[in-house]
Amino acid sequence: MLFPISRWSPALEMQRLQEDLDSLFASPGGSVYTYPAVNVWSSGDDAFVTAELPGMELENIDISVQGESLTLRGGRPRPALKNGEAYQRRERLCGNFSRTLQLPFRVDPAKVEAHFNKGVLTVTLPRAEADKPRKIAVKAA
Repeated sequence: MLFPISRWSPALEMQRLQEDLDSLFASPGGSVYTYPAVNVWSSGDDAFVTAELPGMELENIDISVQGESLTLRGGRPRPALKNGEAYQRRERLCGNFSRTLQLPFRVDPAKVEAHFNKGVLTVTLPRAEADKPRKIAVKAA
């Protein structure tokens, strides 16, 4: 029986390290919030990522793809309070963020598409042609 050979990925190792650190510093019974919240799935030769970015301006979102990694960067400025105003509760995150996600396969960066609608970023990531499975013909000896 043959076992699949997995490639070492620095991005995946960094993601695992981040998850380990998050769990180390999480409050008992709670978790560390990672921003933005994302869903990642694949179907056939495409991977899809959705990210919740409410209140973000399109020009403040940066997307980059390298190999099997997608990086989302952006920022939301801290709202200025008027003189004499003070927060009673502040739960909405502001400031800069950067999040790198491990994708299930290498993608073709030239064919990546991104759409931003109602605060949700949707990224479609087509599998790179060189990474697609190929059927190998077996010849009789």
